[in-house]
Amino acid sequence: MTYLAHTAHVQFVALWSAFIGWTLTAMALGLIQWRVWLVPSSDVITSGVVWVGLWRTCFHSHTEVTDGLAIMKCNSISLTEAFTPPEVATGQVLMLLSLLVGLCGNAGGVYAMRNAYFGAKEYSCVRLGFVVTGAFCLLAATTSLIPLLWNLSSVVANQTIHFPPEFRLPQAPESQHVGCGIWIGMVGAVLTAVPQCGSSNLDVSGVFLPTVNICLLGTGISPKTLQ
Repeated sequence: MTYLAHTAHVQFVALWSAFIGWTLTAMALGLIQWRVWLVPSSDVITSGVVWVGLWRTCFHSHTEVTDGLAIMKCNSISLTEAFTPPEVATGQVLMLLSLLVGLCGNAGGVYAMRNAYFGAKEYSCVRLGFVVTGAFCLLAATTSLIPLLWNLSSVVANQTIHFPPEFRLPQAPESQHVGCGIWIGMVGAVLTAVPQCGSSNLDVSGVFLPTVNICLLGTGISPKTLQ
């Protein structure tokens, strides 16, 4: 039975980092503050600020209020609507896919850590668990970064979205800036991906293993080499 608890501390920290990154990705998906539009104040948009997320737009209003909301008017953005820009539609799909892939990665990490701390019959089972976990985590981070960077570039380029009249929004904002939703998502992607890369010297079951550099959650656990 292979026992790797004394060498898996880095992997344990990386697993926690991946879990926090996955949680931040989930938060970013639900936030409306991906784009912050600054528009002229009016009777409808009283604050002069419009928040545009992946799933809906919202603004403060005293004249038009969405049911269940005290002072806010919100409208949903559908994937199939003609006005939905490609970066928003892509974000709706890829951010959800990133959550699913990240969930698989975290589940694989828990399984791999269990084998490392409580022992596994085969060393290859432990190593395979870390390899699969790292691959899932890196894929999840890449999948979320695509829409995050795409929407970031759209805001920087001051691109507008032509919403239908029922949204009660102007054709273009006076100005706009990146909201916290994008920044939170990018931090989540970094926490999911970066800790999976590194190197270390490990001693597995009393056998020296040379340093290896791999971009996986199981970094440092190399095939057993008898000296």
